[in-house]
Formats: sequence, structure tokens, C-alpha cells
Amino acid sequence: MKHIKYIFLFSASLAFMACNDIEDVDQETVEVDEVQVDLTAGTADFSTYVSIGNSLTSGFTDNALFIASQENSMPNMLSQKFALVGGGDFTQPLMNDNYGGMAIGGERILEPRLVFDGSGPASLESLIGEVTVTTDLLVNNPTGPFNNMGVPGAKSFHLLAPGYGNLANVSLGLANPYFVRMTGVTPDASVLELALAQSPTFFSLWIGNNDVLGYALSGGDGSNEITPVDGDAGVGFNATYATLIGALAVSGAQGVVANIPDITSIPHFTTVPYNPLDPTDADFAAQIATLNGVFGQLNQVFAYLQVSERSIVFSETEASAVVVKDETLVDLSEQITTVLNASETFPAFVASFGLPEAASPIVAALFGQIYGQARQATATDLFVLSSASVIGTVNSTSVAYLESQGLSTALATQFSAEGITLPLEDKWVLLPSEQEEIATAVSSFNTIIEANATQAGFAFVDANSILNQLANGGVTSGNYTLTSSLVTGGAFSLDGVHPTAKGYAFLANEFLKAIDETYGSNFEASGSTLDLSDYPTNYAATLE
Repeated sequence: MKHIKYIFLFSASLAFMACNDIEDVDQETVEVDEVQVDLTAGTADFSTYVSIGNSLTSGFTDNALFIASQENSMPNMLSQKFALVGGGDFTQPLMNDNYGGMAIGGERILEPRLVFDGSGPASLESLIGEVTVTTDLLVNNPTGPFNNMGVPGAKSFHLLAPGYGNLANVSLGLANPYFVRMTGVTPDASVLELALAQSPTFFSLWIGNNDVLGYALSGGDGSNEITPVDGDAGVGFNATYATLIGALAVSGAQGVVANIPDITSIPHFTTVPYNPLDPTDADFAAQIATLNGVFGQLNQVFAYLQVSERSIVFSETEASAVVVKDETLVDLSEQITTVLNASETFPAFVASFGLPEAASPIVAALFGQIYGQARQATATDLFVLSSASVIGTVNSTSVAYLESQGLSTALATQFSAEGITLPLEDKWVLLPSEQEEIATAVSSFNTIIEANATQAGFAFVDANSILNQLANGGVTSGNYTLTSSLVTGGAFSLDGVHPTAKGYAFLANEFLKAIDETYGSNFEASGSTLDLSDYPTNYAATLE
């Protein structure tokens, strides 16, 4: 079966203005002098600004970090505005090219950025050919100290971890290559230590997103667990965040902190539909009758076991849902195998595939193994963006296993179509129960973040509320309306997780507003916020 793309891009809606008729109005021209408000920092001291956080702080976009994205990082934008009222230089650990990706001794460990190929996200090299990633941990790390201490991939407790930037720990999975580029002659220093060593007068802290996001990106399959709320400073979010805020408060710095968004609303989880199997697609349509015949046998078993809600049926007139493995369902593998072995008609069904009737017990056992926790997806399921490149493809591991059980290559291939005859594994889908775990964690983390920020007297940005606005109709800033739609929405980059440069500019303005409210500055009132028209939504594949 040929692979099918399921990313749907929608046209932007047109904005319009309604004009009132002029009735009984004095037609004389009235000139109004605009009152110019001078910019002031209020009580804020921006002379040494240090930003602390993860990828959202570093400028990560299009699934990579590269020079242009760093130059358009939110903290760098803020520093440019701070410079107008006494802010000093802002140094970033710039990458060595605009390809993105990273290497160690010439061996690539991180891939280049994504680009737009006219229909959706694509790898840079698929458009311009092979590139040489020039950012290499062994030969060209920059020299600090760095004002931007945003480390892509960092969770809250990583900011306190010694050795998180030690090259020797990278191969052990205990260090972050992005932070290795920042530690210099103090490889075992923590992110917080390096930030405080600069004696910041003002800071921004945006951390906690990865404490939940890692779990979501892995489909909640258990390979990247949510950080527990309670525990020691090296484990639990509550103690860790209190340690971070406490250390920053004791240093005497002023600052702004942000909570974390409802990540299930970002396009990485909302772009791929649960029902992408289109009967107008010739490759899929040609197999619908056969598929329904095969699953008809299984559906009879489901009916006998009184779980008809697990029935799998593909429509010839409407889009059909993919088949998933739901780990929350009772595993009926043994029952399915038992019922099929007792069926008088099952041997003939097996023979219809060119197998001997004596193979019925083997096929019955395979049906049990494959479909013991299977069901078709519903609108309550969310699919990770990368599942779009998997649905409809043939799983080679499944083929090899089925061949080892006596099936021909053709038959093994037929029963190994991802999301169709082979249920999608947990890593591709966020089940409702997993979404609930995420929502609970986000709520708990945000309560902790706001409470700590309020107690310390720091400015607070409700990023969660902002994202909810993006997801529910969008937000307007200047002449732009940003939404959470992939590619066309303008707010999120091609990875479906990180903002575009325009999205970062919008967020920077929200940070400036929060700073105004707490410290009496007037970036907004003086017209000193960022103009979104100055920032792109996509970077060209040929960007040098």
C-alpha cells in the first residue's frame, strides 16, 4: 500500500472592516496632536539580563537551532527593547550555520532543520541535497559567559544538575549537547550556577514545558515520563521550582516568569486527524472490500465476546479512522484465539488466503496477538505529527515476524500496514487517559509556578491562557492574526511545537506587558513593543 499524506492545510480567513455612513457630522477636519509617551524602565534594572529556560528560550524553531532562529529568539528580542532603557549586551551561544543540527568529531548527532516543501514540513536535505553540519562539539564551541541560557530539551531539574554540560556525559545520556557548548572550562557547572555567576539584575525564567512535553511527544508510551510533582529538588517539580525561584530571589535580581501551555492544543497533536483513510484515494479504496472481509471475522468474535464497540469497519463513502492499540483496554488475545480455534468456518477463511487449513491455529494466535487491544480511533484520540509519515506504510519488523510464523511475504506485508491492518503503537497516539495525565500535570505545575512567582514578587506571564486563545480562534497583534494551525497559522513553526519568529515576537510582547504591570515600565504605552511585520514565519531552504 502506498503511503498517504494526511496533513490538511486550511486557507486563512479574510478580514474586513465595516464603515458607518456619515450622518449629521461636522465635516470640518479636526487635527488631534498625538501625545508621545517617553519610554521608561520604571523600577526595573535591565543592565544585566540573563534568560533561563529550554528550547522556547533558546530560539529553537523548525525542529532545530540555527543562527537565524537564535537571532530571533524571544530573549534576544527582549534584550533589544531593554537596551533602550539601560540594558547591556546580550550574548548567545550561536550555532555555526543556518542548517541546524550538530556533530561530534564530524559524526552527526542532531539533524538539520525542517523546511516547507509546498505542501508541508520536509527535511532541509530533501530540498537542497546533503549538507555538512558545521556545529561540532569537539572543534568549535563558543566562549561564554552567555546571557541566553536556554537549553533545548532541558527539564526543570536539569537546570540544577551538575555535569549536564559535560561532554564526557553525552554518550551516557546524562548531558545535553546544547549545554556542552555553553559550559566552557566549567563542564560540571549547572545552568543555574552559570546564570547566577553573571550577577543578573534582571532575568526571565520559562521552564517546565519539557517536564510534560517529553511524555506527550512519545505518545505517552512510558519512555519519557512526566516529572513527578513531589520529591527532592533533584526529582520533584515542586521542590525544583522552589529552588530555582529561591536562588534567583536571593540574588537580588528582578525578573519575569511564565507558566506552561496546554501542550495538547499545539499543532503537533492537532494536525493529523483520527480518520485520515480516504475512500477517494485509489490505493486505499481498492482494498476496502478485502479489509472489511478480513475484519468481518474478527468483528464476529468481538460480538461474541460482547465488545462490539471494538469492531473495525472501513467506509466506502466517508473517511475512516485508523486502527490503534489501546493499552487501557482489557487484553482479549487469549479469548480471540480460543474463539477462532473453535470456529468451524475459520479454517476455510484461512484457506482463502492460500494457506493450508492446518495453519488455522497459528493464524488464530496471530489474530489474538495483533488485535487483543485493538480498536478504531475516535475524535478523542490525538496523533503526534510524525504519525503522518507512518500511517499506511508497511512495518518491516512486523513483516519479518509474520514471515517467521509461516506467512508468505505478500500476506505478511498485507497484515503489516500501519494503522490499517497493524494497529498503531502507543508512541503514535495520545489516548484520552494519557491526555488526562498531561492536563493534571500542567495544572499542578502551573499552580506551583504562579505561586512561587507571586510570592517572590516577579512578573508573571500566563502562557497557558495565551495558547488557549491561539487554539480557539487565534490572537490579533497589529495587522496579524495568529492561530495554532500548522504552516498557515503563523504562530507555530514546522515542528508543530515551537513558535515561528513571528510567534516569538508575539510572546515577547506579552512578556513586556507583564514587566510593565509589575515594574512600572511602559513598553506598551510608549509604543515600544515589537512589530510582528519585522519577523518571518518561515525560513527559506536556501538561507545561508
